[in-house]
Amino acid sequence: MNFEWFVCLRYLKAKRKHGFISLISLISIAGVMVGVMALIVVLAVMTGFTSEFRDKILGINSHVVVQNYTGNIVDYDEVAAKVRTVEGVIGVTPYLYSQAMITSGDGGTGAVLRGLDPATAQEVLSLDKNLRNGSVADLSPVKTGERKVPGIILGKELAAQLHVSVHDRVRLISASGPLTPMGVLPKVSTCQVVGIFETGMYEYDSALAYVSLETAQRFFDVSGAVHGLEVKTRDLNEADQVAKRIEQALGPNFFAKDWMRMNRNIFSALQLEKTALSIIMALVVMVAAFNIVSTLIMVVMEKNKDIAILKSMGATSGSIMRIFIYEGLVIGLSGTFLGVLGGLGLCAILSRYQFIKLPDVYPISTLPVLVLPSDVILIALSATVITLVATLYPSWQAAKVDPAVALRYE
Repeated sequence: MNFEWFVCLRYLKAKRKHGFISLISLISIAGVMVGVMALIVVLAVMTGFTSEFRDKILGINSHVVVQNYTGNIVDYDEVAAKVRTVEGVIGVTPYLYSQAMITSGDGGTGAVLRGLDPATAQEVLSLDKNLRNGSVADLSPVKTGERKVPGIILGKELAAQLHVSVHDRVRLISASGPLTPMGVLPKVSTCQVVGIFETGMYEYDSALAYVSLETAQRFFDVSGAVHGLEVKTRDLNEADQVAKRIEQALGPNFFAKDWMRMNRNIFSALQLEKTALSIIMALVVMVAAFNIVSTLIMVVMEKNKDIAILKSMGATSGSIMRIFIYEGLVIGLSGTFLGVLGGLGLCAILSRYQFIKLPDVYPISTLPVLVLPSDVILIALSATVITLVATLYPSWQAAKVDPAVALRYE
């Protein structure tokens, strides 16, 4: 053990008459520990919220949506074949998307009707994971006697508003029917409920319904055409780059929007909250760093004569400065290490036992926790840098001690 570390550890192990300084050192360690632990838990919870929202949104929506500037896509099979050749694309499915009125024997409400292809939809969407009853394959027309009735999948809240369940009948009413002298003649179609899905997000569960692509084309009078293509990418974080490659492959008549652009508001808000809470929690670590400053200043004042004697025996100002830097680092690193252990332990407890329940206004029932190694490393490094900076001034003051002045009256 070199000279600086030896003296540093002796100062940390204070004698009985210096026990107060040891208590302040323990309080400083505890302050750093609490700050680091709080920062890890806050970032883990905010990351968990972002991940849960993203998963729920992408369970219903695709990574990229391709549309035509001029309107509907007529030759969508050919366009889909071109999109499949783009690097990073692993699934493509056509869709129709429009509003309609859905009624039952007990009432009616407006809804967004989405037509999808049961054969290719599961390549892109994770709808089956959210289904409480039925499957996407059940959207094919159901034969009853000599007549085939189209199938429909409703959101949980939408089914509750209509007071229907699986095997019940509903009516689709569109205001885009033929124009007559008496006005627009609504178009009506009867469907049988073949499934109910639940995403946990009220906006989707209360206003979204699925039918087969064939049913939607017939109902909206767009035979042989679709509104666009939904695309799944190999890496969802590279969806924006894949969207650009799709636009280059299809030409100027087409445009592609990735999921980040389509949901920018909600993810920007979550990122802002995460940043704000990170700054607030970082202030807790800075408060703990001020405790380290006060601790070292008290040690320097207490050890003024010891420093003078060490200098008289040949210790350099650099050696004296390193002694107190090492002491501050021991306090800071101890607090950081304990804080990382405490934060990871608390996150593990929250994730496993899920005893914190959230109100029904959230699409998540329990507090989500997702620990990223990069966040933990960044927090540990930041806390170490903050505590290192906090040691510089007291250490510099200790190095400035003049042996002749300090020992003048001894």
